Amino acid sequence: MIGTSAGSFGGIITASKLTSYRIQQLEKKVDRHNRFAEKMPVIAEQIKVLEHRVDNLETK
Repeated sequence: MIGTSAGSFGGIITASKLTSYRIQQLEKKVDRHNRFAEKMPVIAEQIKVLEHRVDNLETK
């Protein structure tokens, strides 16, 4: 009975560690995605400026 209890306890601890690790990895992915989403409006504005400059050069 003691062996069963120890094995169950060890399994619970291992599962808990694995769950914590996976949550940390998901949080890192979400952070990367959020940084990418923040940069997109800036990139879109830069593209508009570049398109305008190209149009100006083509008309000259």
